Amino acid sequence: MKKIVTIAILVLVIVIAVTAYLNQNQVKEKASMIENATISIKVDGEEVGIMNLGSIQDLGEETFHANLKSSGKDPIEYQYTGVPLKTIFQAQEVDIEGNGQVIVRSVDGYTVALSVEEVLQEDNVYLAYERNGEPLGTKEDGGSGPYQIIIRNDPFSQRWTKFVVEVELQ
Repeated sequence: MKKIVTIAILVLVIVIAVTAYLNQNQVKEKASMIENATISIKVDGEEVGIMNLGSIQDLGEETFHANLKSSGKDPIEYQYTGVPLKTIFQAQEVDIEGNGQVIVRSVDGYTVALSVEEVLQEDNVYLAYERNGEPLGTKEDGGSGPYQIIIRNDPFSQRWTKFVVEVELQ
């Protein structure tokens, strides 16, 4: 019995080591995206564009208010600056209507799925880069950016996504 457990542990250690080795480049690439404030736009797994802060701001930034609700605390209203997520797809000439969902991925692996309907809803889903007039900052400096998805109609802020590096239409 001890021999089987030992073999199983060795196999798991090898699988973890191989997986870490294979993901090494992907982690470096995502860290570079945060450092350079770029975001990858994909359709069905294929990258259709990479945008940086300047190209996103050129789409026509908007200032809006949203309530951040943390567990056990009262909601706090902040002023954010960003662009509607649907505008990001329009800039890449991607028609999102008729598709199923939008997947948002963060540098730390957090992933959230949004319906196309909620992304198309007016004044609802934004890609934000400033809060109260200041850049969101990176994870390393205690921030939530450089990009964060804000869903204004999410009453508990549960699907808000920090450290966004990729948005994919599926």
